[in-house]
Amino acid sequence: MSSQFPPELEARLTRYAAIDSQSDALSPSSPSTEIQLDMMRLLEKELTEIGASDVTLTEYGAVLATIPGNTEGPTVGFLAHVDTAPQFNATGVKPRVIKGYNGGEITFPDNPNLVLSPEEFPYLAEKQGHDLITASGTTLLGADDKAGVAIIMTAMRHLLENPEIPHGPIRVAFTPDEEIGRGVDARLPKDLGADFAYTFDGGKVGEIEYETFSADGAQVTVTGVSIHPGFATGKLVNAIHLASKIVEMLPQATMTPETTSGREGFIHATDMVGGSSEMKLTFIIRDFERDGLAAKGALLKQVCEAVAATEPRAKITCEITPQYRNMYYWLEEDMTPVDLARDASRALGIEPVSVPIRGGTDGSRLTEMGVPCPNLFTGMQNIHGPLEWISVQDMAVATDLCLQIAQKAAKG
Repeated sequence: MSSQFPPELEARLTRYAAIDSQSDALSPSSPSTEIQLDMMRLLEKELTEIGASDVTLTEYGAVLATIPGNTEGPTVGFLAHVDTAPQFNATGVKPRVIKGYNGGEITFPDNPNLVLSPEEFPYLAEKQGHDLITASGTTLLGADDKAGVAIIMTAMRHLLENPEIPHGPIRVAFTPDEEIGRGVDARLPKDLGADFAYTFDGGKVGEIEYETFSADGAQVTVTGVSIHPGFATGKLVNAIHLASKIVEMLPQATMTPETTSGREGFIHATDMVGGSSEMKLTFIIRDFERDGLAAKGALLKQVCEAVAATEPRAKITCEITPQYRNMYYWLEEDMTPVDLARDASRALGIEPVSVPIRGGTDGSRLTEMGVPCPNLFTGMQNIHGPLEWISVQDMAVATDLCLQIAQKAAKG
């Protein structure tokens, strides 16, 4: 691990994490929230300041830049997303640094009842002596994926300040809306112009991921019959009751995130808003296989039809939208970028580990759209909740990996 990187990584992540940048699945705009552009404009400025070329903030809210090559080689892309997950409070993040972690329980200043324990999270127990970054207890941290942003920015700054390091042309992309499955605009693959790419959006040191969930989103709308409750006998149809039936009829014990693991997929209710006259339910559907994904979508539709049949005066619609597909369907045909990352990891003395991601990355869509893009570790842990944390030293190892990949790609 390069000892020069931790101070810069710490400064970058704490600066980035304090900027509100949640995405919003219910918004039709691109990016889905205006606040993401606050991060994008900062990164546009910082990329220009470190000497990157072709720095551009696109119409669809991504920031692109070039690190010119000083030798021949393929064009390699490095990507991270700036949005934070909408599933938990991400407004007013107050990042804090715990220097030289002592190995014990970690408490939080804004939530005294919250405890991060190495007994419950064994990876934390391995980080004694590391500098850790967490939030204050009432928000997530946003290391997913501002850690990836900090890693790429640090690595690119290092390459630009050390022109003797051999590398081919590099393209950088920071994207919005990854957390809601809309991070890769149809124009991004061409605009990126990379032969292959990597997202820095993974967890434990050593993880090099090339298999993800396939994903669909579903929007269920339940329209009831509204009337004054004092005159509702035989007339009112309460949309809340019907929406609740839909959720209850789905397999609770075998097909939710909290009851599945490994290669098992799920149907996850993420949002339920409205009132007695109309309810909107949002679901995410996940499976590693296309057939399994289609079957879960069909099941959701069947449940909606069954509930609708119990009350013909109501209207229930279920719209399923594709989000991304398992990147392995394409990477299995050419594992070159995966093998390159594995070689780079081993050069750092780290044995790579590859397990299926129970989630997805921008790389899922990019790979499907013709730019092979496996996912690499950053060190982030317990993402999308108040116990999120990351080791600065793990981020430094990821920065070393980024630099190793750039050099090894140039060597062919």
